[in-house]
Amino acid sequence: MARLRSGDISLDRGFLPANDPLGRLPHAFQAWEKTAAELPKLLVSDQLRQVLQELPPFDSDQLRSEAEIERAMVILSYLGHAYVWGAKKPSGQLPASLSVPWHRVATLLGRPPVLSYSSYALRNWRRIKADGPIALGNIALLQNFLGGLDEEWFILIHVDIEAKAAPALSSLLHAQQAVAEQDSSSLVNRLATIASSLQAICHTLDRMVENCDPYIYYTRVRPYIHGWKDNPALPEGLVYEGVEEYGGVPQKFRGETGAQSAIIPALDGALGIQHEHDALRIYLMEMREYMPPRHRAFIESVEQGPSIRDYAIEHQAGYPALREAYNECVHLLERFRTTHLDYAGRYIQRQSQQRAANPTEIGTGGTPFMIYLKKHKEETSGHLI
Repeated sequence: MARLRSGDISLDRGFLPANDPLGRLPHAFQAWEKTAAELPKLLVSDQLRQVLQELPPFDSDQLRSEAEIERAMVILSYLGHAYVWGAKKPSGQLPASLSVPWHRVATLLGRPPVLSYSSYALRNWRRIKADGPIALGNIALLQNFLGGLDEEWFILIHVDIEAKAAPALSSLLHAQQAVAEQDSSSLVNRLATIASSLQAICHTLDRMVENCDPYIYYTRVRPYIHGWKDNPALPEGLVYEGVEEYGGVPQKFRGETGAQSAIIPALDGALGIQHEHDALRIYLMEMREYMPPRHRAFIESVEQGPSIRDYAIEHQAGYPALREAYNECVHLLERFRTTHLDYAGRYIQRQSQQRAANPTEIGTGGTPFMIYLKKHKEETSGHLI
Protein backbone atom coordinates (compact mmCIF):
# COMPACT_ATOMS: atom_id res chain seq x y z
CA MET A 1 0.00 0.00 0.00
CA ALA A 2 1.37 3.42 -0.96
CA ARG A 3 1.90 5.94 1.80
CA LEU A 4 2.28 9.71 1.94
CA ARG A 5 5.19 10.40 4.27
CA SER A 6 7.00 13.43 5.60
CA GLY A 7 9.83 14.30 3.22
CA ASP A 8 8.22 12.21 0.48
CA ILE A 9 4.90 13.59 -0.80
CA SER A 10 3.01 16.17 1.22
CA LEU A 11 -0.53 15.48 2.39
CA ASP A 12 -1.26 19.18 1.95
CA ARG A 13 0.64 19.80 -1.28
CA GLY A 14 0.59 16.58 -3.24
CA PHE A 15 3.59 16.46 -5.56
CA LEU A 16 4.66 20.03 -4.83
CA PRO A 17 7.64 20.27 -2.43
CA ALA A 18 6.75 20.22 1.26
CA ASN A 19 8.55 23.54 1.68
CA ASP A 20 8.37 26.45 -0.75
CA PRO A 21 11.15 26.27 -3.38
CA LEU A 22 14.40 28.06 -2.63
CA GLY A 23 14.52 31.38 -4.46
CA ARG A 24 18.26 31.92 -4.62
CA LEU A 25 21.53 30.03 -4.22
CA PRO A 26 24.28 31.16 -1.80
CA HIS A 27 26.72 33.98 -2.66
CA ALA A 28 29.22 31.59 -4.27
CA PHE A 29 26.75 31.21 -7.16
CA GLN A 30 26.01 34.93 -7.50
CA ALA A 31 27.18 35.18 -11.12
CA TRP A 32 24.92 32.31 -12.15
CA GLU A 33 21.94 33.74 -10.29
CA LYS A 34 22.51 37.13 -11.87
CA THR A 35 22.67 35.63 -15.35
CA ALA A 36 19.52 33.60 -14.74
CA ALA A 37 17.71 36.76 -13.63
CA GLU A 38 18.87 38.54 -16.79
CA LEU A 39 17.86 35.68 -19.08
CA PRO A 40 14.82 37.50 -20.56
CA LYS A 41 17.12 40.36 -21.58
CA LEU A 42 19.89 38.10 -22.87
CA LEU A 43 17.43 36.21 -25.07
CA VAL A 44 16.64 39.37 -27.01
CA SER A 45 20.34 40.19 -27.46
CA ASP A 46 23.02 38.54 -29.55
CA GLN A 47 25.26 38.03 -26.50
CA LEU A 48 23.52 35.07 -24.85
CA ARG A 49 25.84 32.20 -25.74
CA GLN A 50 28.98 34.23 -25.17
CA VAL A 51 27.78 35.36 -21.74
CA LEU A 52 26.94 31.78 -20.76
CA GLN A 53 30.32 30.52 -21.91
CA GLU A 54 32.12 33.16 -19.82
CA LEU A 55 30.43 32.31 -16.52
CA PRO A 56 32.78 31.23 -13.69
CA PRO A 57 32.90 27.51 -12.81
CA PHE A 58 29.73 26.18 -11.19
CA ASP A 59 31.00 24.26 -8.15
CA SER A 60 28.23 21.77 -7.43
CA ASP A 61 30.19 20.48 -4.40
CA GLN A 62 29.17 23.67 -2.60
CA LEU A 63 25.48 22.77 -2.75
CA ARG A 64 24.52 21.90 0.82
CA SER A 65 20.89 20.79 0.72
CA GLU A 66 18.26 19.22 -1.49
CA ALA A 67 16.63 22.65 -1.82
CA GLU A 68 19.90 24.10 -3.15
CA ILE A 69 20.36 21.19 -5.54
CA GLU A 70 16.83 21.65 -6.87
CA ARG A 71 17.39 25.40 -7.27
CA ALA A 72 20.62 24.67 -9.14
CA MET A 73 18.70 22.31 -11.44
CA VAL A 74 16.20 25.06 -12.23
CA ILE A 75 18.94 27.56 -13.12
CA LEU A 76 21.07 25.14 -15.13
CA SER A 77 18.04 23.77 -16.99
CA TYR A 78 16.84 27.21 -18.03
CA LEU A 79 20.31 28.36 -19.02
CA GLY A 80 20.98 25.10 -20.85
CA HIS A 81 17.80 25.34 -22.90
CA ALA A 82 18.42 29.03 -23.55
CA TYR A 83 21.85 28.14 -24.93
CA VAL A 84 20.43 25.46 -27.24
CA TRP A 85 17.28 27.26 -28.45
CA GLY A 86 18.03 30.94 -27.80
CA ALA A 87 19.42 31.83 -31.24
CA LYS A 88 18.15 31.57 -34.81
CA LYS A 89 19.97 28.27 -35.25
CA PRO A 90 19.82 25.66 -32.46
CA SER A 91 23.12 24.54 -31.00
CA GLY A 92 23.92 20.85 -31.24
CA GLN A 93 26.45 21.01 -28.45
CA LEU A 94 26.61 22.48 -24.99
CA PRO A 95 29.86 23.91 -23.53
CA ALA A 96 31.42 22.05 -20.61
CA SER A 97 30.90 25.04 -18.33
CA LEU A 98 27.17 24.30 -18.53
CA SER A 99 26.97 20.60 -19.34
CA VAL A 100 29.28 19.28 -16.60
CA PRO A 101 27.51 20.87 -13.60
CA TRP A 102 24.12 20.25 -15.18
CA HIS A 103 24.88 16.56 -15.53
CA ARG A 104 26.27 16.42 -11.99
CA VAL A 105 23.22 18.08 -10.43
CA ALA A 106 20.80 16.01 -12.51
CA THR A 107 22.55 12.83 -11.40
CA LEU A 108 22.17 13.85 -7.76
CA LEU A 109 18.42 14.25 -8.35
CA GLY A 110 17.98 11.05 -10.36
CA ARG A 111 16.79 12.84 -13.48
CA PRO A 112 18.30 13.49 -16.96
CA PRO A 113 20.15 16.77 -17.65
CA VAL A 114 17.28 18.42 -19.51
CA LEU A 115 14.51 20.82 -18.51
CA SER A 116 11.75 18.66 -17.06
CA TYR A 117 8.39 19.42 -15.48
CA SER A 118 9.83 19.32 -11.97
CA SER A 119 12.18 22.26 -12.63
CA TYR A 120 9.76 24.06 -14.96
CA ALA A 121 6.80 24.03 -12.57
CA LEU A 122 7.07 22.04 -9.32
CA ARG A 123 10.18 23.86 -8.10
CA ASN A 124 9.73 27.17 -9.89
CA TRP A 125 7.31 29.30 -7.86
CA ARG A 126 7.00 31.54 -4.86
CA ARG A 127 4.11 32.94 -2.90
CA ILE A 128 3.38 36.67 -3.02
CA LYS A 129 2.01 36.59 0.53
CA ALA A 130 4.00 34.03 2.46
CA ASP A 131 1.01 33.03 4.57
CA GLY A 132 -1.38 32.92 1.60
CA PRO A 133 -2.45 29.89 -0.45
CA ILE A 134 -0.48 28.19 -3.19
CA ALA A 135 -2.98 29.29 -5.79
CA LEU A 136 -3.42 31.56 -8.77
CA GLY A 137 -3.45 35.13 -7.53
CA ASN A 138 -0.83 34.47 -4.87
CA ILE A 139 1.98 32.77 -6.79
CA ALA A 140 4.64 33.93 -9.23
CA LEU A 141 7.53 32.27 -11.05
CA LEU A 142 11.09 32.25 -9.76
CA GLN A 143 12.58 31.83 -13.24
CA ASN A 144 11.49 32.75 -16.76
CA PHE A 145 12.77 32.52 -20.29
CA LEU A 146 11.31 35.66 -21.87
CA GLY A 147 8.89 36.47 -19.07
CA GLY A 148 5.54 38.19 -19.47
CA LEU A 149 1.99 37.39 -18.47
CA ASP A 150 1.45 34.48 -20.88
CA GLU A 151 4.54 32.54 -19.79
CA GLU A 152 3.83 33.17 -16.10
CA TRP A 153 0.20 32.12 -16.44
CA PHE A 154 0.93 28.99 -18.47
CA ILE A 155 3.29 27.60 -15.84
CA LEU A 156 1.37 28.84 -12.80
CA ILE A 157 -1.76 27.08 -14.04
CA HIS A 158 0.19 23.85 -13.60
CA VAL A 159 1.36 24.82 -10.10
CA ASP A 160 -2.23 25.56 -9.07
CA ILE A 161 -3.33 22.21 -10.50
CA GLU A 162 -0.65 20.42 -8.52
CA ALA A 163 -1.81 22.07 -5.30
CA LYS A 164 -5.46 21.24 -5.98
CA ALA A 165 -4.56 17.60 -6.65
CA ALA A 166 -3.38 17.03 -3.08
CA PRO A 167 -6.78 15.92 -1.68
CA ALA A 168 -7.19 13.42 -4.51
CA LEU A 169 -3.74 11.95 -4.01
CA SER A 170 -4.33 11.53 -0.31
CA SER A 171 -7.83 10.11 -0.79
CA LEU A 172 -6.88 7.57 -3.41
CA LEU A 173 -4.62 5.90 -0.84
CA HIS A 174 -7.49 5.79 1.67
CA ALA A 175 -9.73 4.50 -1.12
CA GLN A 176 -7.39 1.60 -1.72
CA GLN A 177 -7.36 0.96 2.02
CA ALA A 178 -11.17 0.87 1.97
CA VAL A 179 -11.01 -1.75 -0.77
CA ALA A 180 -8.61 -3.84 1.30
CA GLU A 181 -11.01 -3.60 4.26
CA GLN A 182 -14.13 -4.27 2.11
CA ASP A 183 -15.59 -0.95 3.30
CA SER A 184 -17.90 0.21 0.49
CA SER A 185 -19.23 3.23 2.37
CA SER A 186 -15.76 4.58 3.06
CA LEU A 187 -14.74 3.94 -0.55
CA VAL A 188 -17.69 5.98 -1.85
CA ASN A 189 -16.72 8.86 0.43
CA ARG A 190 -13.10 8.76 -0.72
CA LEU A 191 -14.12 8.65 -4.38
CA ALA A 192 -16.29 11.72 -3.74
CA THR A 193 -13.22 13.56 -2.43
CA ILE A 194 -11.22 12.50 -5.48
CA ALA A 195 -14.03 13.76 -7.73
CA SER A 196 -14.15 17.09 -5.89
CA SER A 197 -10.41 17.49 -6.34
CA LEU A 198 -10.70 16.63 -10.03
CA GLN A 199 -13.44 19.23 -10.44
CA ALA A 200 -11.11 21.86 -8.96
CA ILE A 201 -8.31 20.75 -11.28
CA CYS A 202 -10.57 20.99 -14.31
CA HIS A 203 -11.72 24.45 -13.25
CA THR A 204 -8.11 25.63 -13.05
CA LEU A 205 -7.30 24.15 -16.46
CA ASP A 206 -10.33 25.95 -17.89
CA ARG A 207 -8.71 29.23 -16.81
CA MET A 208 -5.71 28.81 -19.12
CA VAL A 209 -7.35 31.00 -21.77
CA GLU A 210 -7.74 33.94 -19.38
CA ASN A 211 -4.11 35.07 -19.61
CA CYS A 212 -2.29 32.78 -22.03
CA ASP A 213 -2.87 33.59 -25.68
CA PRO A 214 -2.37 30.68 -28.13
CA TYR A 215 -0.18 32.70 -30.50
CA ILE A 216 2.01 34.07 -27.71
CA TYR A 217 2.34 30.62 -26.18
CA TYR A 218 3.37 29.05 -29.46
CA THR A 219 5.84 31.75 -30.52
CA ARG A 220 7.22 33.02 -27.19
CA VAL A 221 6.78 30.28 -24.60
CA ARG A 222 6.94 26.89 -26.33
CA PRO A 223 10.19 27.29 -28.35
CA TYR A 224 12.43 27.03 -25.28
CA ILE A 225 11.01 23.88 -23.70
CA HIS A 226 11.68 21.46 -26.54
CA GLY A 227 14.14 18.64 -25.99
CA TRP A 228 16.52 16.87 -28.33
CA LYS A 229 14.89 13.51 -28.87
CA ASP A 230 12.72 13.06 -31.97
CA ASN A 231 13.14 16.77 -32.67
CA PRO A 232 13.68 17.51 -36.38
CA ALA A 233 15.94 20.49 -35.60
CA LEU A 234 18.40 18.30 -33.63
CA PRO A 235 18.03 14.85 -35.16
CA GLU A 236 21.32 13.59 -33.72
CA GLY A 237 20.65 14.89 -30.22
CA LEU A 238 22.89 17.13 -28.11
CA VAL A 239 26.59 16.80 -27.28
CA TYR A 240 27.32 17.48 -23.62
CA GLU A 241 30.92 18.62 -23.82
CA GLY A 242 33.16 17.50 -20.97
CA VAL A 243 30.74 14.91 -19.53
CA GLU A 244 32.92 11.81 -19.33
CA GLU A 245 29.98 9.44 -18.95
CA TYR A 246 28.74 10.41 -22.42
CA GLY A 247 32.13 10.19 -24.13
CA GLY A 248 31.29 12.87 -26.68
CA VAL A 249 28.30 10.89 -27.99
CA PRO A 250 25.19 13.03 -28.60
CA GLN A 251 22.42 12.39 -26.08
CA LYS A 252 18.69 12.35 -26.80
CA PHE A 253 16.34 13.58 -24.09
CA ARG A 254 12.73 14.59 -24.41
CA GLY A 255 11.56 18.13 -23.70
CA GLU A 256 9.41 19.44 -20.87
CA THR A 257 5.79 18.29 -20.97
CA GLY A 258 2.87 17.96 -18.59
CA ALA A 259 3.09 14.19 -19.16
CA GLN A 260 5.98 14.35 -16.69
CA SER A 261 3.57 15.28 -13.88
CA ALA A 262 2.76 12.33 -11.64
CA ILE A 263 -0.86 13.35 -10.98
CA ILE A 264 -2.60 11.67 -13.92
CA PRO A 265 -0.48 8.47 -13.86
CA ALA A 266 -1.25 8.11 -10.14
CA LEU A 267 -4.98 8.57 -10.74
CA ASP A 268 -4.89 6.20 -13.71
CA GLY A 269 -3.15 3.64 -11.52
CA ALA A 270 -5.61 3.97 -8.66
CA LEU A 271 -8.71 3.95 -10.88
CA GLY A 272 -7.45 1.03 -12.97
CA ILE A 273 -7.34 2.96 -16.24
CA GLN A 274 -5.14 0.92 -18.54
CA HIS A 275 -3.46 2.02 -21.76
CA GLU A 276 -2.80 -0.45 -24.54
CA HIS A 277 0.68 -1.92 -24.84
CA ASP A 278 1.74 0.19 -27.80
CA ALA A 279 4.00 3.13 -28.61
CA LEU A 280 1.87 5.44 -26.47
CA ARG A 281 2.28 3.26 -23.38
CA ILE A 282 6.03 3.07 -23.97
CA TYR A 283 6.12 6.86 -24.12
CA LEU A 284 4.11 7.23 -20.91
CA MET A 285 6.48 4.88 -19.11
CA GLU A 286 9.45 6.80 -20.50
CA MET A 287 8.04 10.02 -19.04
CA ARG A 288 8.53 8.59 -15.56
CA GLU A 289 12.27 8.75 -16.07
CA TYR A 290 11.95 12.54 -16.01
CA MET A 291 10.01 12.61 -12.73
CA PRO A 292 11.61 12.83 -9.27
CA PRO A 293 12.37 9.24 -8.18
CA ARG A 294 10.02 9.48 -5.21
CA HIS A 295 7.15 10.40 -7.51
CA ARG A 296 7.90 7.42 -9.73
CA ALA A 297 7.95 5.15 -6.69
CA PHE A 298 4.61 6.55 -5.51
CA ILE A 299 2.94 5.78 -8.84
CA GLU A 300 4.34 2.26 -8.87
CA SER A 301 3.16 1.63 -5.32
CA VAL A 302 -0.35 2.84 -6.15
CA GLU A 303 -0.45 0.61 -9.22
CA GLN A 304 0.37 -2.38 -7.05
CA GLY A 305 -2.35 -1.58 -4.52
CA PRO A 306 -5.87 -3.05 -4.30
CA SER A 307 -7.98 -2.46 -7.41
CA ILE A 308 -10.67 0.16 -6.89
CA ARG A 309 -12.13 -0.60 -10.30
CA ASP A 310 -12.43 -4.35 -9.73
CA TYR A 311 -14.04 -3.79 -6.34
CA ALA A 312 -16.56 -1.31 -7.77
CA ILE A 313 -17.51 -3.73 -10.56
CA GLU A 314 -17.85 -6.65 -8.14
CA HIS A 315 -19.96 -4.79 -5.56
CA GLN A 316 -22.01 -2.37 -7.71
CA ALA A 317 -25.14 -4.52 -7.63
CA GLY A 318 -25.32 -4.49 -3.85
CA TYR A 319 -24.05 -0.94 -3.50
CA PRO A 320 -25.11 1.12 -6.57
CA ALA A 321 -23.47 4.29 -5.22
CA LEU A 322 -20.11 2.65 -5.89
CA ARG A 323 -20.66 2.65 -9.64
CA GLU A 324 -21.82 6.26 -9.63
CA ALA A 325 -18.88 7.43 -7.52
CA TYR A 326 -16.33 5.56 -9.61
CA ASN A 327 -17.80 6.74 -12.92
CA GLU A 328 -17.81 10.35 -11.75
CA CYS A 329 -14.05 10.17 -11.19
CA VAL A 330 -13.48 8.60 -14.60
CA HIS A 331 -15.78 11.13 -16.25
CA LEU A 332 -13.86 14.05 -14.72
CA LEU A 333 -10.55 12.53 -15.73
CA GLU A 334 -11.90 12.27 -19.27
CA ARG A 335 -13.05 15.90 -19.05
CA PHE A 336 -9.55 16.98 -18.08
CA ARG A 337 -8.09 15.11 -21.04
CA THR A 338 -10.74 16.52 -23.38
CA THR A 339 -9.79 20.08 -22.40
CA HIS A 340 -6.12 19.24 -22.80
CA LEU A 341 -6.78 17.88 -26.28
CA ASP A 342 -8.71 21.04 -27.20
CA TYR A 343 -5.86 23.25 -25.99
CA ALA A 344 -3.31 21.22 -27.93
CA GLY A 345 -5.26 21.94 -31.09
CA ARG A 346 -5.74 25.64 -30.38
CA TYR A 347 -2.32 26.43 -28.91
CA ILE A 348 -0.14 24.28 -31.18
CA GLN A 349 -1.65 22.40 -34.12
CA ARG A 350 -3.56 25.34 -35.58
CA GLN A 351 -0.66 27.77 -35.26
CA SER A 352 1.48 28.67 -38.26
CA GLN A 353 4.82 26.89 -38.17
CA GLN A 354 7.74 29.18 -38.94
CA ARG A 355 10.72 27.17 -37.67
CA ALA A 356 11.61 23.50 -37.83
CA ALA A 357 12.65 23.76 -34.18
CA ASN A 358 9.04 24.45 -33.16
CA PRO A 359 6.91 21.98 -35.17
CA THR A 360 3.12 22.01 -35.03
CA GLU A 361 2.75 18.24 -35.41
CA ILE A 362 5.22 17.17 -32.72
CA GLY A 363 4.89 17.91 -29.01
CA THR A 364 7.64 19.26 -26.80
CA GLY A 365 8.12 15.66 -25.69
CA GLY A 366 8.81 14.68 -29.30
CA THR A 367 5.56 12.81 -29.98
CA PRO A 368 2.60 13.09 -32.39
CA PHE A 369 0.71 14.70 -29.52
CA MET A 370 -2.77 15.02 -31.08
CA ILE A 371 -2.90 11.28 -31.80
CA TYR A 372 -1.66 10.45 -28.32
CA LEU A 373 -3.97 12.85 -26.49
CA LYS A 374 -7.01 11.64 -28.42
CA LYS A 375 -6.08 8.06 -27.57
CA HIS A 376 -5.68 9.02 -23.88
CA LYS A 377 -9.19 10.45 -23.89
CA GLU A 378 -10.77 7.46 -25.61
CA GLU A 379 -9.03 4.94 -23.38
CA THR A 380 -10.22 6.82 -20.30
CA SER A 381 -13.88 6.94 -21.34
CA GLY A 382 -13.65 3.24 -22.17
CA HIS A 383 -13.26 2.47 -18.47
CA LEU A 384 -16.67 3.76 -17.44
CA ILE A 385 -18.59 0.99 -15.68
